[in-house]
Amino acid sequence: MRIDLHTHSTASDGTDAPGRVVADAAAAGLDVVALTDHDTTSGWGEAEESALTHGIALVRGAEISARAQHVSVHLLAYLHDPSHPDLLAETERTRAARLTRARRMVELLGEEYALTWDDVLAQTEPGTTIGRPHIADALVTAGYVSDRSAAFATILHPGTPFYVPHYAPDAVAAVRAVRAAGGVPVFAHPGADGRGRVVADEVVEELTDAGLAGLEVHHRDHSDAQRTRLDDLARTLGLFVTGSSDYHGAGKPNRLGENTTAPPVLEIIEETGLLDVIRP
Repeated sequence: MRIDLHTHSTASDGTDAPGRVVADAAAAGLDVVALTDHDTTSGWGEAEESALTHGIALVRGAEISARAQHVSVHLLAYLHDPSHPDLLAETERTRAARLTRARRMVELLGEEYALTWDDVLAQTEPGTTIGRPHIADALVTAGYVSDRSAAFATILHPGTPFYVPHYAPDAVAAVRAVRAAGGVPVFAHPGADGRGRVVADEVVEELTDAGLAGLEVHHRDHSDAQRTRLDDLARTLGLFVTGSSDYHGAGKPNRLGENTTAPPVLEIIEETGLLDVIRP
C-alpha cells in the first residue's frame, strides 16, 4: 500500500484543483492520499468526490501554520473537525494575517517592480489562501524570476526589504487545538534547515507533551543525516514517523509518492482521528 500524507491544491498554494490532485495521486499508483492545504479545509468536498470517482482513499487534513522560539513551524492535522471553534479561530486569523501580509509585500515590491495586487490575484482561484507562493508566481509571470524557488531564494527571501512576517499561533497551542478538534497532529518537515532555522529537540519534546503524535521524517528537504536524527528522536519520544511528497503541482519539483508512510502508521492515525478516512 502506497500512502502520501502531504499534498496541496489551489485551495492554498498548489497549482492543481483539489480533485485534480486526488486524480493524479490515483494515476501515480497511490492507494491513499491526504489533502493538507495551508490553514484551510475548503478543498475537502471536491477531493472527496474525486477520491470516490478514482478509487483512492482520502485522508482529510490541513497544514497549520505556527511558531516556536521565533521559528516558523508547520503542523499537519489529520481527520479533525473543521468547524471546531478553537482551531477554526486560529486558522481564520492566520489566513487573514497572510492576506494582510501579502498585500503589504506587494506594496513594497511595487516600489521597485512593475507588480500589482491584481497580478497576484490572477495567480489564484476564488477562496485561495493567498501567500508568498502566489506573489512568486506573479513575479515569474512578469519575467523577474524563472520559478518559485528562484523567487524565494532572491526577491522574497526573509532577508530582503520586501519580506513581511505574519501572525501564527504558538506551536504548543496549535497542537492542543488540533487535539481538541479530534485531530492527529504531525510536525511537518521538522529538519528542513534549507528553508531557514529549525527548532531544537527540546521544542519537539515540549510539543510531544502537548499532544504531538508524529514527525514527518521522510521528506525531500531532509538530508540523510536529518532523517537519521529525526528517526532517533521519534523513537525516543514515542512518536510515529511519516513520509510524504509535500506535493504542490507545478509549484515545486516534489512528485506524488516520492516519500510514503507505512500502513501501520495510517492505522494509528485513523484510530485516533475524529473523522473517517474516505474510502471508495
